[in-house]
Formats: sequence, structure tokens, C-alpha cells
Amino acid sequence: MTSTTPVASWDDLVAAALLGTERRTPPVAPLPGQDAPSALLDAAALSTVRRRAGLRPAPARPGPGRAPEDPRPMLPVAARGRLATLLADRSAPGRGGPRSAPDLAELLPQWLVLANHYGYRVPDALLPALLDAARARTDLRPEALTLGGPRALWLARLNPDWKFALRGAAGRAPAPVPEPSGTAATPAGEQRLWEEGLFAERVSLLAAARHRDPAAGLALLSGTWSTERAEDRLMFLDSLRDDLSPSDEPFLERALSDRSRNVRATAAELLSALPGSALAARMAERSRTCVSLTTDEPTTERRTTDQPTTERQITDQPTSDRPLTDRPSAARPLADRPTGERPTGERPTGEGPGEGPTGGARITVRPPEECDSGMQRDGIVPKPPSGRGERSWWLGQLVEATPLDRWSEWFGGRAPAEIVTLPVADGWRADLHAAWCRAAVRQRSAEWCRALLGAPAVAPAHAGEAAPAAWRDPAKLLSALPARERAEWVAEFIASHGLSDAFRLLGVCAVPWAEPLGRAVVDALDIARDAGSYPWSFSGVMGLAERCLDPAQADRLEVLTAIPDETEGAAPGAGGYWAEAFQRLVRTLRLRATMRAELEPT
Repeated sequence: MTSTTPVASWDDLVAAALLGTERRTPPVAPLPGQDAPSALLDAAALSTVRRRAGLRPAPARPGPGRAPEDPRPMLPVAARGRLATLLADRSAPGRGGPRSAPDLAELLPQWLVLANHYGYRVPDALLPALLDAARARTDLRPEALTLGGPRALWLARLNPDWKFALRGAAGRAPAPVPEPSGTAATPAGEQRLWEEGLFAERVSLLAAARHRDPAAGLALLSGTWSTERAEDRLMFLDSLRDDLSPSDEPFLERALSDRSRNVRATAAELLSALPGSALAARMAERSRTCVSLTTDEPTTERRTTDQPTTERQITDQPTSDRPLTDRPSAARPLADRPTGERPTGERPTGEGPGEGPTGGARITVRPPEECDSGMQRDGIVPKPPSGRGERSWWLGQLVEATPLDRWSEWFGGRAPAEIVTLPVADGWRADLHAAWCRAAVRQRSAEWCRALLGAPAVAPAHAGEAAPAAWRDPAKLLSALPARERAEWVAEFIASHGLSDAFRLLGVCAVPWAEPLGRAVVDALDIARDAGSYPWSFSGVMGLAERCLDPAQADRLEVLTAIPDETEGAAPGAGGYWAEAFQRLVRTLRLRATMRAELEPT
């Protein structure tokens, strides 16, 4: 082109490129021997250079402030290289490599936990890749932001793709990080950071202040509570769990009147975790009117105990004249019956008077008639989920919020193990036990969790509506037990029932698995292999074993890496898959041992 050639506008060039040169003639003439698409691209390149060269300089904007100092020790050299490898593998389009190679993406969370355990900080050059990894995987965010420290927050301000870091980790407050530039070293600096800092900095500051001085941390929160957004109030309130104490009760009582329903519900949950709180006492009084222990034998005038308790006080009206809600259970819609209620005449096993070792004692249930305003203020949700009766829904919430030690007091000093064996009249057993399970988890009562779980060797190996309440979600009950006891219980369960229902139970056990549990898992996998089971049915458990088994087990597992002889009836190719799975398990365990050694201080 010459200087006299008309210059096509950028918009015309873009329009021709979008539509295609066959549908729209480019606004430039091709040179001899040049086709239209090439002429269009040449013109676009020339126009770009011309626009850049002719750009008028703008006033210089101030650069970002200096990054805050991070006094934590730097990662050891070998660990830096390992982190770079883990982050690079995360961005790869596929695992590549053989199926027996360790899955590095699954080891990154564990590596971050170990690095934070030793108190290291990430090298500045790896901060962008670490933030990109946390952006892609929410499960990495708490540990990644802790490792990144104040410099990760500083860098996140400069890139909108990393704005998640400025709001803290999703679902929980991020772990405390060193204060940026020492601004919170004094009470005045702490107050200024609380009032002006980023949300993630404020959550970290509140957690640190609560851990150091719970009253001072609560004073920080109280000072700005009325001006906080609802979602921020919810996260701040949730951060009080770890250092919850009776001195927090007045603040939580005021939060029961909050505008946000979620804030009110969280405040009620925290108060119910304080056995001596006024809310716990109010819930206990309500529960006592609904659930009682009866020791007298039924008389001939008493109606069958298979009908709900409230139906034993029915007036003398004819059935056809009574309101629908006052008719016997067989005439009521299913949603108005207690969970698991049976038609009249079908007595549940072990629920009849005089049966078993209880000597005629049984629990009688009379659920609340209404959900009044006082109950709603104390966190009772009035509307039940679909398919659930209102009264059973209210009853469950009341029992869940009642201090568990009250039941022993009301039931003649019986221990939890005795209370859970008592028959429950009228089909209310499932509702009552389910509520006790939730209360045991919320109040972290190991004694009640043991009683509700029972012996693992005789526990049902499946869950569902027909299973006892504890077995609809046993993992939550296990989480309240000490780590060692938890591992022993799950090990015995696996030895008795295999791995079919053990996946969720394994997920709540401390890492690395204690030796009884690790041995039980490996033995169960070996038995499944020898039985010719479908190997892919155990891929989830095998993945957990790679991340949770003690790396010291690697040498013991070496013998399982050989391809076994095919047995009659075995799944085709199962032996080769099992061998690859155990090879990957051994290699992963050895890699985890190497990772730990690389992080240990010299």
C-alpha cells in the first residue's frame, strides 16, 4: 500500500473478518498475487500498528503500593520445586502417563495442609499460579490463602479474577494470616483494620482476636454489627463457633431478633450448643411437655398404643364429626403421621409394653399442637419440608435443641445407652432417635453418639428409611468421637460388613488412618480382589486410601502389585486393573512420604 491508499476503518475490517471474505468484500484491495483473506489480515495488522503508534500518551497513574512483608520462613528448595510441579499438573489438559502413576491433583490439598502446618510462606513467583488454582477449586481456598498470606491478598486486589480472595473462603472463614504491615499490632491499629480492612482481613482478625481474648473479639463485632450486611453478619456469627462460651449468650440472644432468617437460625443453633443458656432451658421445658417416660401397664380402657399419643385424648365425638386432624392415624394423610408410623394393629418389634429388658417402661410422645411466636423466635422453622408432618417437624427441632443431660435427669437417671433401648409408643421412635442424633452431633456428646451408633459388628450394613435413625447418617455421629475411637469403630465395621457402606465413614476418619483402620481397608480390598469382584466398584475407596493411608504401609502393600491369576467367574481383566490400582497406591504412598520429608525443617 502507498500513503495515498485510503485507510479502512477498524470497524469495517472487523465486520469483514466476522462475515468472511466470500460474503463481504474486504475494504482493501489485494496486492498482485495476494488473495482477499491475506489482504484483510495485512490491513488489520497495519491498522493495529498505526493505532498504537498514534496513541496519545495519557497521564501516568500511580503504581500499586509496596507489597506487605511476610515474616514466615520460605519453603525449602525441594518443596518449592514440588509445589511448582503440583500447580503445573493442575493446569495440564489430562493426566497423561500410565494409569498406575499418582494423581498429583489429588495430592495438592494435602501438600497445602502440610506446608501450613510447618508455617511456611509461598515463593512470590508461585503466587499467581496458587491463586489460579484456588480460583478453579473452592476446596483449596482456605489453605491456599493461608499459605499465600498477606501478599496473596495484596496481589488479589490487582486482578479481578482473584477477587474471591478478598471475600474469604467459601463456606467458612479463612485461616488467620499474619497481619499486613503490622497495622494491627496495637488496639488502635486493630480497630482501624476492623473498620477499614478487606472482608478476608476482618474475618482473620476476628478469629485471631477471639482466640486471644474472646470478650475483646466479641466487642469488635458488636461495635459494627448493626451496620454489617446480612451475609457478612452470618459469616461473622459462624466464626464464633470455635471459641463459643457462656459469655457470648447475651449477644446471641439479641441476634435471635435479627432481620435475616439465616442469622436467626445460626444464633439459635449456637445458643442450643450452650447447655446452660436460656434458650436451651426454654427448649427443654417445651420438650418435657412433649416427651415423657411411662412405667404403668396399659389398662383395658386405654386405646391401642399404636395410635399417636394425642389420639388417646380424643373427645367422645363420632369419628365422622371430628376434624380431619383429630381422626385416628389410619384416616389421616401420610404427611400428618410420625415418621415410620404403622397402621393400627401392627405393633413395632420391641415397642410393646412389658417387652425386653425395660421392665414395662416406655417413652410416650405428644408433639406440639402449634408453632407459636416464641418457638419461632427461638429458631423453630414453622413450615416443614415436603412430605413431612408439621407436628413431627416441630418435635424434632425441639428435641434437637434440648440439652442431652436433661433426658437422664427426666428418665430416672438412666444412661444414654439405656435410654436409646427404651421402646417408643405410637411409631414415634424414628423421629425421636433422629432428633437425638442431631443433638448429639451439635452438642458433641461422645457418650450419646456411642449409644446411638451401637456396636459396629451388629449394625445394619445399609441405610434408608427402614434403618434406625443413627444409620441414615452415621458419619456425623462418628465425627463427635475421639479420633482413635473413630478409627477403631470403622475398622470393626469394615471387618464385619466390608466396604460397600464404608465410604462416608472413612471420610470422617483422621488422616493418616490409624493402623487398625488402615489394615482393615487393605484386607477388605485384598478380599475383594481375591473374590473376583468388579474392581471399579472400589475406585472411590482406593482413591481415599491413596490420600489417607499411612505412607509407612507402602512396603507391606508391595506384594499386592503383582497381577493375580484369573479365577473362575471373575470380571474380565479384573486382575490387571487390581494390579495397576495397587501399583498406583504404593507409588502414591511413597510420593507422600517424600513430600513430607521435603517439607520438614532442616
